[in-house]
Amino acid sequence: MVGSAIVRKLQDEGYTTIITRTSSELDLRNQAAVADFFDQETPDYVFLAAAKVGGILANNTYRAEFLYDNLMIESNIIHSAYKTGVKKLLFLGSSCIYPKLAPQPLKEEYLLSGYLESTNEPYAIAKITGIKLCDAYRSQYGCNFISAMPTNLYGPNDNYNLQGSHVLPALIRKFHEAKVNDEPTVEVWGTGSPMREFLHADDLADACFFLMENYNDELFVNIGTGEDVTIRETAELIKDIVGFEGELRWNTEKPDGTPRKLMDVSRLHEMGWKHKTELRKGLEMTYQDFLANEVLYIE
Repeated sequence: MVGSAIVRKLQDEGYTTIITRTSSELDLRNQAAVADFFDQETPDYVFLAAAKVGGILANNTYRAEFLYDNLMIESNIIHSAYKTGVKKLLFLGSSCIYPKLAPQPLKEEYLLSGYLESTNEPYAIAKITGIKLCDAYRSQYGCNFISAMPTNLYGPNDNYNLQGSHVLPALIRKFHEAKVNDEPTVEVWGTGSPMREFLHADDLADACFFLMENYNDELFVNIGTGEDVTIRETAELIKDIVGFEGELRWNTEKPDGTPRKLMDVSRLHEMGWKHKTELRKGLEMTYQDFLANEVLYIE
């Protein structure tokens, strides 16, 4: 989702020499394979969007994979970028790096100020490590490696597998299938009370391009909307967009996750960037994309 959005943005800006690899073409966990790739392609600028990602269920189930895979991916790419003289690298993390009970909204300075949310701790630790790797290579070798922390994302090419997806694609698929099958209810995890912030992938790509052009400092930058809604409000919104007329059934035996994760995006706003896609419009576009690609998304 993120990589394809960045490619679209670069193409829109007129760039034609864009080097990409899918996970099937290059195993980023393989140090030798990554080193060979960088030696052969010698990129000037790197957007490090690759990661093993998922929702609460996947994070909590595949804890070792989420830690190992992400550590290997970022370590191999960042080190090879240094070894081959990459001019600039942007590492993308996640809002889950912040402590579970950090003050809201989340300021960049709150990193490592408290305990992490237990369900996604391995993923968060891996992403924190990526930030610190960029800082260390900047400090020791003078590399212009920067980091950005996006909030929860959605958009084209999202993951709709209910065993590994995030909340928005999961709800879109659940409501759509319930509508098609004329089911009376849809189960939603938790109490509905947690607050979440959502950013369209195309807005993230726009922010990444902006930072690659304009930002060169050590401290990572939050990327988000600065606005959040409850999971209950989000579910009701998606229900309305999809046109499902049944009832919501809240499974309170399932985890809520972090109570709130609202990003403080004042630094990015002060630089001159702000998101363009409001949530309802973004979800409407995303649902249309899901309908157009349903066969691919739910294989």
